[in-house]
Amino acid sequence: MTDIESFIARLPKAELHLHLEGTILPATLVELSARHDAHPMKLREAKAHYRFDDFTSFIEGFKAVTRRLVDPEDYELVAWHMMQRLAKQGVVHAEVYISVGVIYMWRNFDPRAVEPIFLALEKARERAERELNLSIYWIFDAVRHFTVEEAKRVFRKAADLKRHYPSIVGIGLGGDERRTGSEPFRALYAEAARAGLRLTNHAGETTGPEAIWEALSIGSERVGHVLSAIQDPALVEELKTRGIVLELNPTSNVRTGVCASFADHPLRRYFDAGLMVTINSDDPAFFGSDVANEYLLAHTVLGFTREELRQLAANSIRGSFLPERAKAEWLSRIESME
Repeated sequence: MTDIESFIARLPKAELHLHLEGTILPATLVELSARHDAHPMKLREAKAHYRFDDFTSFIEGFKAVTRRLVDPEDYELVAWHMMQRLAKQGVVHAEVYISVGVIYMWRNFDPRAVEPIFLALEKARERAERELNLSIYWIFDAVRHFTVEEAKRVFRKAADLKRHYPSIVGIGLGGDERRTGSEPFRALYAEAARAGLRLTNHAGETTGPEAIWEALSIGSERVGHVLSAIQDPALVEELKTRGIVLELNPTSNVRTGVCASFADHPLRRYFDAGLMVTINSDDPAFFGSDVANEYLLAHTVLGFTREELRQLAANSIRGSFLPERAKAEWLSRIESME
């Protein structure tokens, strides 16, 4: 490990844009297949699901992998593997998207489908707190190109379970924004806010800056990807003025073909403009880059200094939904780290 890699690994940081299902490595997919398939897949077959040429084929691969999550125990397994890898990277807190909309879809929209899976995830979360000193919050993610009624099911389940499980912190809206924007979900976002849920959104990944304006207009507190904001100086200024937390995912954008290269990503320009930038891995098993590697690429490709990497880590803590006291403790550790 080089000196800069060691520094990044020791740097306390949060990951704010991470999909649980996108952390499943091919080897784990083989393990899941052995549990459930009459003819278990080989590693070569599993790896085929992680090859894609564009955003659409990535979505298809993501769907194929999530089909292998059958039982609550499967979710507990992949969550624990994810948490172990996060801890090794110096991640001290993560706010993880669960594709609850997909859970419902694969289970014929059975209203009883989510609770057993969520309890299994909670077992992994509690173990991570005990054994890894890692805190985890959950964000229930709907799929925007499903119907509004299906999103309502996801968000209301989050509100219902949040009364008993404070680890459920917010809701999100993933999926293909080329097919459905944010506006149809305005009323659901207002309802979620009244229930005490925090509001995240995916916008400007495969669409123009108008999609980001729309996400802001329905109350989104944090926005993922935000790739196209750079096209609209007024939007960049609005994001800065409002202090909107940006969940950037550079390698993800490169691998899905919506950004030409890491060097072309607007991360550096957003940071220099004073925006509230965080960097994240999105779906590390698919994109071949975890959050520690995203920090390393920011340093080697975009010239982020150690102090700037420290600022990115501080942004990730400030942009999290952690209580203020916990934020202050982690920020103090980041500041004092040599």
